[in-house]
Amino acid sequence: MDLNGTEAKTITNGVAGKNHSLNGYQNGNGRKNGNRFHNSYPVFQLQDQLTAEQKEFFDSNGFIHFKNFMDKEKVNELLREAENIQDDWVSKDLKTINGVPIKYGADVNGKKIVQRFAFINQHSEMFANVLKDSRLKGLFELMGTDNCRIGESEKDGLVFNHYINTEESNYSQLGWHTDALRDIFQGQKIMPMLNVGIHLDNSTTDNGGLRIIPGTHNKGIGTMLFKKIYFISHKPDKKELGLNVEAGDLTVHDGRLWHRVARSPFTGEQSRRRVMYVPIVTGKYTPRDENSKPLLYQRLISITNK
Repeated sequence: MDLNGTEAKTITNGVAGKNHSLNGYQNGNGRKNGNRFHNSYPVFQLQDQLTAEQKEFFDSNGFIHFKNFMDKEKVNELLREAENIQDDWVSKDLKTINGVPIKYGADVNGKKIVQRFAFINQHSEMFANVLKDSRLKGLFELMGTDNCRIGESEKDGLVFNHYINTEESNYSQLGWHTDALRDIFQGQKIMPMLNVGIHLDNSTTDNGGLRIIPGTHNKGIGTMLFKKIYFISHKPDKKELGLNVEAGDLTVHDGRLWHRVARSPFTGEQSRRRVMYVPIVTGKYTPRDENSKPLLYQRLISITNK
């Protein structure tokens, strides 16, 4: 199934305010350097089992978008919980969590904030319970292999990203990369991996956000390693697709897919975007703990993408 999808019953009041449906919507109005760009694709509803249509779409494009995975009340509870954890980490001036550098910055009022939490699930029962949702296990079918698991203690665990543009922000964008780089820096064979995103703010393509290049997950090792300069390159790609999300939506992308997070053209509150990511992995169990050291890609994330 390609990006055109099949239009279904229309639901009003979507992210872009028009033609939002259960199985696909047309946002139009996407712009890149003043020119229209593609941001139209089907969206779906996640149940305990995937449909043939959903699996076909993911296999072809390397990503999929599910609406209303989490209700707004739950989203707000998680945001309040993240603030409590943030206050604790700031007061303790923590530098790393399981060897992963913590990225600090400043909010619109100058308050010191955490802009990238790693392993937040290990610091809150509320966040840990998010990973127990039975629908997440339904995503294992997208891996194409047995023995899958949610990476609660592997990679960076459940990551909480807080993007905002302020004078003292240290995290407003994230350069082009694939998630498979982690295996390389761990000296391991590149294994199948999914990155599951749970979005906690409404974000349209006009406000920056996630950009992907559909289909790059199955172009081979050369494309995966050398198509872009990892984390340094931010230049828009003529084939990139922008995702429109609402708070509570869930997205999944293949670990080999090229993607980036574009900076918002706005500053202050309007630029705020918060999203969680957790990996679904297979192969050898490789947990991280308090004795783990930062990997090179983690250092790159911590010093780039301001």
